[in-house]
Amino acid sequence: MEQYEPDRPPQAPPRTAGRGPTGGRTALTRRSLLRAGAGGALAVGGLGALSACGIPAAGKTQGGTATEDHSAEEKTVNFSNWPEYIDVDDSGKHHPTLEAFTKSTGVQVKYTEDINDNNEFFGKIKPQLAAGQDTGRDIIVLTDWLAARVIRLGWVQKLDPANLPHAFANLSAQFRSPDWDPGHAYGYPWQGVSTVIAFNKKALDGIEVKSVSDLLDNPKLRGRVGFLQEMRDSIGMTLLDMGKDPAKVTDDDYDAALARLQKAVDKGQIRRFTGNDYTSDLSKGDLAACVAWGGDVVQLKADNPAIDYVIPAGGYMTSTDVMLVPNKARHKTNAERLIDFYYRPEQAAALAAYVNYVSPVDGVRPYLAKIDASAADNPLIVPTKDTAARSHSFRALGEKEETAYEEKFAKLTGA
Repeated sequence: MEQYEPDRPPQAPPRTAGRGPTGGRTALTRRSLLRAGAGGALAVGGLGALSACGIPAAGKTQGGTATEDHSAEEKTVNFSNWPEYIDVDDSGKHHPTLEAFTKSTGVQVKYTEDINDNNEFFGKIKPQLAAGQDTGRDIIVLTDWLAARVIRLGWVQKLDPANLPHAFANLSAQFRSPDWDPGHAYGYPWQGVSTVIAFNKKALDGIEVKSVSDLLDNPKLRGRVGFLQEMRDSIGMTLLDMGKDPAKVTDDDYDAALARLQKAVDKGQIRRFTGNDYTSDLSKGDLAACVAWGGDVVQLKADNPAIDYVIPAGGYMTSTDVMLVPNKARHKTNAERLIDFYYRPEQAAALAAYVNYVSPVDGVRPYLAKIDASAADNPLIVPTKDTAARSHSFRALGEKEETAYEEKFAKLTGA
């Protein structure tokens, strides 16, 4: 089995350099557009037999098409990702980790930031995938609910575990068991996304916020509370507050959570449901508290000491953005090598120091501490065991469930 020689980790720029609320990542964050939409999927099959290097080739194929691989003669890989979702140097023109990959492997990376919204991007590549054509991309990054859908449709290739030794060994326990891709037969997380409660201490003026119940029920916060337009986050956080497990949500549970939010809307408690645009309202104090994404909170706290967050006692929601190899990709082996490269802790640390979302790589903390000690100690970037234990995911939904749930939620939010 091939083993990479360790390199010196690329040095990321300071976390806050050029990336405040009006510029850089938080101006066009990974979560700048609505993630919600008709998605979800049924879980794929169980674990298979052991494969190369003792790594289980988990998951039953859903029909992904094996393609002639040109990796050996074409030393390239085409990588499509979201804007502002990778490390850059001070000039903003170079990606140190990608350059380190090329230096280590000789494989050139064509990196394109052409994914601005899950549904929009899916609409772009769907005709080619449905027709069995090459999309021109070797790696795509989709949020987990859409990753589940393309796996179910058989539009992505099953990964070769022999090319993913670091990914298999270093994937954090928190992300090891998605019900929609058992054993990560088809994809590995790029980053994790935590959903917490954020607040502006000045706007709260002494009001205590520790739970979703505080957001929904405290009359002193009426008209100053925000929830997210992402169904799984807002419903999931409400379910947790009700003592329900989003990983086992039933129709009755869902309807009960929806009714609770509807009651808060009807009495004017919730100011609005937002995409990433809550960041400006929270910073200004127009929102006193809201359901928020952890990566945004890290950035906001760096620029505004009034901003803080809390993880409710009942837990918090986590989702992932997933690296996948679409059918007919010409450079599958090169793609797998690049996926695996980002599971080397030193490279994962350089990435995490810049993007500030949850690193899915076990062992990243000491490497990250050398770049940014505060990031290494931040549970929104490197969860502690206790924090990870309080993390919950929304279960995979079937197509009919997905449509029904999203329609009900859209009616609630006025989308």
